[in-house]
Amino acid sequence: MRSDARRGTHRASIADVARQAGVSLGTVSNVLNRPERVAPGTRQRVLDAIEELAFVPNGRARQLRAGTLTTVGAILLDIGNPFFTEVARGIEDRLAQDDHTLMLASSDEDPEREARYLRLFEEHGVLGVLVTPASQDLEHLLELRGRGLEIVLLDRTSPDPDVSSVAVDDVAGAAMAVAHLLEQGHRRIAFLNGPDTIKQCVDRRAGAVRALADAGLDPDEALHEVVVPSLNATGGEQGVERLLAELPAPPTALFCVNDLTAMGAMRVLRWTHGLDIPRDVAVVGYDDVSFAEMLTTPLTSVRQPMRRLGSVAADLLLRATGPDDAPAEQVVFQPELVVRASSSTRA
Repeated sequence: MRSDARRGTHRASIADVARQAGVSLGTVSNVLNRPERVAPGTRQRVLDAIEELAFVPNGRARQLRAGTLTTVGAILLDIGNPFFTEVARGIEDRLAQDDHTLMLASSDEDPEREARYLRLFEEHGVLGVLVTPASQDLEHLLELRGRGLEIVLLDRTSPDPDVSSVAVDDVAGAAMAVAHLLEQGHRRIAFLNGPDTIKQCVDRRAGAVRALADAGLDPDEALHEVVVPSLNATGGEQGVERLLAELPAPPTALFCVNDLTAMGAMRVLRWTHGLDIPRDVAVVGYDDVSFAEMLTTPLTSVRQPMRRLGSVAADLLLRATGPDDAPAEQVVFQPELVVRASSSTRA
C-alpha cells in the first residue's frame, strides 16, 4: 500500500525516507550523494523507500550548499510578444550550453509586477536576473545588485558602467524607418508609440524626430504622435481609431513602435476604414518578428537580432558570475531596415 506522501497529502522529506528505510538521515544523504559509501543491501532499502514515497531531492538546497546555483531568472515586458519569445529562446539556448535552467516571467509593462518577480527570484536564490525594465527608474535593480544578485539589462542600454547590458540602437532604427518613408515622398507621418516610461519608446521617438530634422522638416508639423495603451495588436487598433479621430484626413504614412502594434493598425485601416496599404497609407513596424513577412501585405520593419540579444545577455551574466569575475560590458547592436510591400509598391 502506498504512503500518504505518495498520494500527495504532503511532499516527502529526507526524514520520511529515513524512517521508511529504518536508517539515519546521514545514510540517506550518502545514498543520494555518495552511494559507494553505503552497503548494497542498505542502499537498496533507501532506494525502495525513495520510490515508495516519490521523494524528490531538493536540488536548490543542494546547489546552495555546494555554491553551484544553476537557475537564471529573466523578466521580459511581454512573453506573448513574438519579439520576446525569440529573445527568451536565445537566453535558453545559451544557458543550456552550460547546463543552466531558465525561470521566465512577464512584467506586462508593469513596474509593480516586475518588482514582485524580482523579490521572488531573489528569494529563490537564482544565479542572476536578466531584465527588460518596465520603467526608466533603475534604482531598485541597482539595490538588488548591491545585495549580491547579478543583473544584466536586456533590450536596454545601461547608464551604469558596472552593470552589463545588451540592446539595439533604437534611435538609429527609428531614424531608418522614418527616413525610408520620407524617401517614398511622405510628409504627413503618424507615429503610434508607447509610454515614455519605456526607454525603447523614448529612443524610437528620438530617432523619428532626428530623421525629420535631418530632412529639414519641423517634427511638430510633420509628425503626429499617438501613445497607444499597450504594445500589442489591440493597442494598435485603438491607436489608429484615435489617430483618425484626431486628424482631418488620414496620414499618408504610419510608423509603429513595434510589429504587433502595426498588425493591429493595418487591420483597422484596411477592414474598418477601407484604406489600401500602401497606396492610401504606408506602414512600417519595428522588430521584424516572424509573421511580418507573412501578412497579406508583408510588413516593412526594422529588424532586431532577437535571439542574439538573449544569447549575449545570458553569456554576459554567466561570465559575470563565473570564476573569472568578468567586468561589465555594454553591447549595442545595429538594426536593419527590411523593406516590404506595406511601405513601397516597388518592394
